[in-house]
Amino acid sequence: MPFTAPVSRRHFLRQLSAASALAACPGRTWGAEADPYHGLKVGLQSYTLRNFDVEQAIEHSKKLGIHFWESYPKHVPMTTVPAALAASRKQLNDAGITLLAYGVLGFDENETKAREAFEFAKAMGLMSISADPKPDNKTFDLLDKLVAEYDVAIGIHNHGPGHRYDKASDVEKVIKDRHPKIGACVDTGHYLRSDENPVEILERFNKRVFGVHLKDVRTIRDAAEQEKAAKGLPKGRVDQLKREGKLFTVLGEGELDVKGCLKVLRAQDYKYCVAIEYEENAENPIADVELCLKTVRASF
Repeated sequence: MPFTAPVSRRHFLRQLSAASALAACPGRTWGAEADPYHGLKVGLQSYTLRNFDVEQAIEHSKKLGIHFWESYPKHVPMTTVPAALAASRKQLNDAGITLLAYGVLGFDENETKAREAFEFAKAMGLMSISADPKPDNKTFDLLDKLVAEYDVAIGIHNHGPGHRYDKASDVEKVIKDRHPKIGACVDTGHYLRSDENPVEILERFNKRVFGVHLKDVRTIRDAAEQEKAAKGLPKGRVDQLKREGKLFTVLGEGELDVKGCLKVLRAQDYKYCVAIEYEENAENPIADVELCLKTVRASF
């Protein structure tokens, strides 16, 4: 069941400020203004809006001034049916949203299934697919062939402690000697959970960064603070806090060096999606997403 955390006075005031900013400029766009993201394609992983249908998610994105998406399947179902593809393209285009990426998708040696994903990606004009491929030679031989054939990049997504792609070295191991368009989707929050530095990881992967999920994490080691923070959290988050001493939070309120990440991406002339992915407060994330966007804009 979706979770709404108890709201502290500080958090309430923070949300009220963001909501007031949104109300003051409904449906605003940045087209007529100087680019607030300095050439980076800052957008949203639509999983952030997973509790909303696609029409609602699009409306929220428009009000937030978001023009780029990495979609997850609920919002843009993967298909190769021409009429369905055309309808999805029109819906996004009419809203001024460019679909740059999609995922996270699993891949194995099943070529028929993999081709469906790449056919969809090509038809939708995607630059990359965020992926969780099986780490074996047959799967990566197939991906080698398909990224070359379709000219769509694969970004391997890390999912933090316990996952097969936990550390940056886990990704580096499987992409070594593979096609240059097989690389990383750097989830900054999960790398922070894994005690790695996202800025250094972006530098390490360099031109093989094909996706960024911009997330922040704060560390809580004190037992009393953990107990306080755990009140009202869903069991999975409580378990994570106890196990790791870490929780996801609004960009700028944790340990992520947002400015450092953006500096590296700009230096690399990064052209793929920089997707804010906010996993908390699924029922009402809008004010927090606005704060995330403000943090990004203030970090250049």
